[in-house]
Amino acid sequence: MNSDQQLFQRHIRSIKRERKIVLTWQFIILVTFIAIWEIASRLNWIDPLLFSSPSRIWNLLIERFANGSIYSHLSVTLFETILGFIIGTIGGILLATLLWSFTRFSKVMDPFLVVMNAMPKVALGPILIVALGPGYLAIISMGFLVSVIITTLTVYSAFNGVDPNYSKVLKSFGATRWQCFKEAVFPATMPTMISTLKVNVGLSWVGVIVGEYLVSKQGLGYLIIYGFQVFDFTLVMSSLVIIAVLAAIMYKVVEKLEGWLIKHST
Repeated sequence: MNSDQQLFQRHIRSIKRERKIVLTWQFIILVTFIAIWEIASRLNWIDPLLFSSPSRIWNLLIERFANGSIYSHLSVTLFETILGFIIGTIGGILLATLLWSFTRFSKVMDPFLVVMNAMPKVALGPILIVALGPGYLAIISMGFLVSVIITTLTVYSAFNGVDPNYSKVLKSFGATRWQCFKEAVFPATMPTMISTLKVNVGLSWVGVIVGEYLVSKQGLGYLIIYGFQVFDFTLVMSSLVIIAVLAAIMYKVVEKLEGWLIKHST
């Protein structure tokens, strides 16, 4: 084995070692948090009625999964979130592409996009319910609205941030504006679009849960509201735990997608 291979193997081992250290610390922090929460609840350092405890949450989740009552709520929320996430991300990228393609259109739309980004999307919830009806469409639209504007602004900014020399070189060979976009601008902004996917995971969950607060009779957001209404805060915390786990899984899936895209785009 030559020196270059030895250096490469040493580098790989250092990356794996660092990954193990990070995972170990993450595990320690999580276990410590759960242990402190359980002890504080049992010793009444915190109000057990309001904050429940990990053991109560675990028992409730086991009971709900055993009798199957949680599956319908979980599947509804997951379906709405994934669909809102996909539509919001794709819609944002397409709108950013239109803005980049038509300079005058981008100038006209710029103040409207800024205002729409600053507008609280929650305030649009009742309007969506009246316009689209109290069903899946209104909730998915909430998830879409929360993510599409920020995706558009972030990706469009990345398009404009690409080194103009790339396009100049292509144009010197007779490339059209669309060819410059396809061969230089779009590939150069792939990391930004992947980062936007990670942000949209959280935004989509926020939009869907808020939508379920307002209108749904199923879903994890509905369980949270129902738990508050009947003062069953263990149910509230259990729903939040499920949301956290599902959001983490979606984030990891996006990370895997990031690795695949980077591997196949180089």
